[in-house]
Amino acid sequence: MQTILLAAGVLAIAIGLVHSVFGEALIFRHARKGALVPAMAAPPLRARHIGILWATWHLATVFGWAFAGVMLRLALDPDGAPGAVILSAAVFANLAGALLVLVGTKGRHPGWIALSAVAALIWFGVSAV
Repeated sequence: MQTILLAAGVLAIAIGLVHSVFGEALIFRHARKGALVPAMAAPPLRARHIGILWATWHLATVFGWAFAGVMLRLALDPDGAPGAVILSAAVFANLAGALLVLVGTKGRHPGWIALSAVAALIWFGVSAV
């Protein structure tokens, strides 16, 4: 086991959790109307802009957690296939990101399509090898 990578992975998970929780508490709770996704305008931003900001805020956490997963997996199994671990994390991160953008914008921002396409290409690329 590689203790330094294990510590880095655990720290990355904690940072992501703190990032998302504090973002919800300090930024987005003021723009929420009792729904999961904030939808109130916060001048100079319109209500439709708040959804993509919310999704992007949490997308940083999801991508951080994907990297944390890579670090944890490599820490626990340093002799494993790192390429497969990295590609699996990339599929997870892009699919989770697509879901965040889809929900955050009610499908009105095309980012969810692009992130889904990236995830699919990685998935099919790995399957073709």
